[in-house]
Amino acid sequence: MEDDHVKNHGGPAPSSTTTTTTTNSAYLDATRSERSVWLMKCPPLLTRSIQTSDPSRPFGKVVVSIDPLSTDNDSPKFTMVLPASDSGNPPDLYKMEMSKDFIPMCVFSESTQGRLAVEGKVLNKFDVRPRTEDFDSYGKLCRERTKKHMIKNRQIKVIDNDNGTNMRPLPGMVGLMNMGCNEKKKVSSKGSEMKRTRRDRGEMEEVLFKLFERQPNWTLRHLIQETDQPEVMLFSYR
Repeated sequence: MEDDHVKNHGGPAPSSTTTTTTTNSAYLDATRSERSVWLMKCPPLLTRSIQTSDPSRPFGKVVVSIDPLSTDNDSPKFTMVLPASDSGNPPDLYKMEMSKDFIPMCVFSESTQGRLAVEGKVLNKFDVRPRTEDFDSYGKLCRERTKKHMIKNRQIKVIDNDNGTNMRPLPGMVGLMNMGCNEKKKVSSKGSEMKRTRRDRGEMEEVLFKLFERQPNWTLRHLIQETDQPEVMLFSYR
């Protein structure tokens, strides 16, 4: 089997095996354009295993089975055999179903230096699939890997500035946030058991108007601190 997992493919077959064509000021090496290669469509799990394998060592082999006693013209059967797999590796046997109806294509490659080359013509196209007896184990392995990648590691981050200054303020809440950022006002030394003296209604209305001119929103607690009036008195102005 030729080099079956070259990255890029497509385009018409070149007309010469010895010429070098020029496209957009880049050279295309066509010396291997007549070489026959196989195009394989592999499951994602097998594709990742091929990409992470050692390129200096063979990834696997293809076994071609032919029945010499068969009277009809049965097509040969192809099987991909991988080395013995440890736990967590994909199944070591795959069916290769040949497709006889496909568009003629060529395989192209690009080096790390940006050099383009034609690696050959696609002679056969295969759909690589797990064997029927391996469907259960293959599906279980895919589910386990998917579940593993979906688990997110939790991270704990300590926020130094936790007073909310970096938060986006809501409309009309700027005054309240500034109040929280500044040093908190000391609570009145008067005990809760001491009765506050009620102000005259006209005086109280003037105080409230001035407070709401300063900022549009107030909490009840801050109004009590600013006016030094009981809560019932403030509710009467609603």
